[in-house]
Amino acid sequence: MADLVLIVDDDKAVLTMLYKVISSNGIQADTADSGEQCLEMLTKKKYDLILLDINLSGMDGFQVIQQIRRNGSKVPIIIVSGRKEDYDTLYGLDIGADDYITKPLNPVTLAAKVKALIRRSRGNLPGADQVITAGPFQYNTSTLRFYKNGEEIILSSKENAIIKLFMDNVNHIFSKDMIYDLVWGSAIIDENAIMVYINRIRAKIEENPSKPQYIQTVRGLGYRFVIP
Repeated sequence: MADLVLIVDDDKAVLTMLYKVISSNGIQADTADSGEQCLEMLTKKKYDLILLDINLSGMDGFQVIQQIRRNGSKVPIIIVSGRKEDYDTLYGLDIGADDYITKPLNPVTLAAKVKALIRRSRGNLPGADQVITAGPFQYNTSTLRFYKNGEEIILSSKENAIIKLFMDNVNHIFSKDMIYDLVWGSAIIDENAIMVYINRIRAKIEENPSKPQYIQTVRGLGYRFVIP
């Protein structure tokens, strides 16, 4: 079955352009011209990814992201926006978006981001379950689900990729550049985005995120995942 993307934008010209980019890459797409319509369509179909404009009339894109995550959905979300302020990028990531791309769009870059994010978010992969264990943590490489003391911790696709990297490399120091290369591939993002994701993961796995035991900052070098 082909991948299915929901494109949300209230500009008809942009909506048409995005639809053509996605369709020309062998991915099926539906469109919505408002946040309200997006949320309604999510109740009717299962999507592999959402391309979401922020500057929507009525319910804006940030509100849509918050409602989607409150509803318990882990569908990957790429923000598509004409805004270029760092605050908007970091805020979007912090409330649950997985990636961010600004207009004017490069069709090749957009298609690559969509395909990579869908691949990373895939669950229920074929084959026997394989579980990586490190201290109180378990990561199932078949279902891409992460647990602490047997209780599942819900992660976004980027958080998932980062924790898998750490679980595979306990005590290894990763610089921000290394995390960019291994998680984002060739994508270039704001340096602060790594910190946002690390802080989000710490909030989910640490007893005291302000004094992390597991994901430690190594000053001047990067981050290290340790089991005390």
